[in-house]
Order: sequence, then C-alpha cells, then structure tokens
Amino acid sequence: MTTSNPITTSFGPHSTAMDAIKGIDLVGRRVIVTGGSSGIGVETARALASAGGEVTLAVRNTDAGRKAADDITATTGSDHILVAPLDLADQGSVADFVANWDGPLHILVNNAGIMAAPLSRTPQGWEMQFATNHLGHFALATGLRPALAAADGARIVSVSSAAHLRSPVVFDDIQYERREYEPWQAYGQSKTANVLFAVEATRRWADDGILTNSLMPGAIRTNLQRYVSEEELNRLRSGNAAAWKSVEQGAATSVLAAASPLLDGVGGRYFEDLQEAAPATPGGRTGVAEYALDPEAAERLWEVSTALLKS
Repeated sequence: MTTSNPITTSFGPHSTAMDAIKGIDLVGRRVIVTGGSSGIGVETARALASAGGEVTLAVRNTDAGRKAADDITATTGSDHILVAPLDLADQGSVADFVANWDGPLHILVNNAGIMAAPLSRTPQGWEMQFATNHLGHFALATGLRPALAAADGARIVSVSSAAHLRSPVVFDDIQYERREYEPWQAYGQSKTANVLFAVEATRRWADDGILTNSLMPGAIRTNLQRYVSEEELNRLRSGNAAAWKSVEQGAATSVLAAASPLLDGVGGRYFEDLQEAAPATPGGRTGVAEYALDPEAAERLWEVSTALLKS
C-alpha cells in the first residue's frame, strides 16, 4: 500500500543515521543488514542497534563481521549483535542463511553490493553485479518472506543508487550475452532492479504487512568503490569534495526507511537525502527514473528473477 502524497521530512543531506533513529524504540525487533561489516552497512547496523534492535550482520567475511559487531557493542552498549555468513553471489549460501533463520524478522536491509566491477559471471552464467546486487537479495527476501510476514508489520530496505539513471533493466539481454559489457551500465541495471523490486514486493506482500522502499544513500567513499579509480570517482562527482557524504550521513536514508514512523504504511517509493525523490530530469543526477517505478517492468522482473532462480 502507498500513500498519495510525497513523503517529506525535517532531515536533509547532512543528517546522520543517529539523527534518523533518534527517539525510535526497536526493542524486541529483529533486523538483518547485509554487508553489515563495513561502509554504510555497519553504520546502519549501529544506528538500529542503538535503538535496541537485535541486529544480525549478514556478511561474506565473518571475521570482519565479528570485528564490526564488537565495535557496535562498544559504541552502543548493545550485546544483541549477531554475525552470520552470507555470500549473495552464491545461491547455496543464500539458501543456507534462510534455512538457519528462525522466528520473525522485522527489518531486512538489503545493503550489500558490488559496483562497476569487471565482467565476471556466477556458475549459472549470470552477470555478477546483477547476480549479487539483485538476484541474491531477491532470493534472500523471498526466502525470508514467512519470517517477514510473521513480524506483522515488517519493512524491507532496498539500497539502490543514483546510478540507476544509467540504465533500465534490459530484459532482452540482462546477462550481457550479446551486447558489449560496460561496468557502469551493468551496475546501473542492477540498481534499477533494486527499485523495481521495492515496487513489486510492496504490491505482492503489502497484505502480509510487508512494505519495501528503495533509496539512494548518497556518494560515500567506501570499499564499494574498490574497482573505481580516484580519477574516475572525482570525475563522476565533478571533483566537488562537498558532494561526498560521511558514512554516518550515507546510512541515514537507510535508517529512515528501516525504522522511521514517518514511513508507516508507505511502500514502493524511492528516497534520497531522507526525502521521497522527485522524478528525474533528463541528464540529471538526482531523482528517480520513470522506468524504475514502472509497475509492468517491476512485475516482469519478478517473473524473470523467479524463473532464473528455478533454472
């Protein structure tokens, strides 16, 4: 279900995750943050833990996850921080994670991802950015649907990017089997998929009390950019250092989507700078593309994704 008016808040681009969580009580709520051992993932987890949530860091590197958990405990006083292995590019790992989850799940933050990586493929032949950023999270969310439904008012947070403006989902050749591979275009396609997932998950699951929103966290220097040169990063941001956010600021919109009462009853929306985004303008770097909110594309992506996971 969605409301008819755009969501606005008193926050802005410089607000932090701790600003967004202030006054919110998550005691008794169970949370999963994928990619929770570094970058905006750990700051998202820290803020949600500070409000009393039981937070599971779903990470590829469990040693890094345990270090992050210890750091979160040290800074928040919460000892309800768990670590579990999850490799989103490995469907067996996703299935194991789902099988090991027990009980309700109140908040799922689909945060992990890879950016502008060189062409590589999973054993199934799937392009790695699409497989990790979308299909891994799709399998995780659909696998955890019973746990989300059991929470009676669950939220899924789908971390997208302004890079979704670079490409729709190209259904005729999602896996780059015929067209030339371009790392940023492939990343953009996967980030559009994150937005479309939020649209269709809300349509399908709102009656179970599960609402999903997507977001652009902002430009933050993290391990996500390990495949991108400093020169390229500065070119993308026009060399304007003021455009970069801290990780605490970058996590703020995720925390808003995960926990703020301002988003009660709201799903299928795209946020940036802690506000619902306006429609993108041609050539612009902000806002949400019309194709990313297209309900027909969202339904088609769901069907394609389901078929891929069954193949």
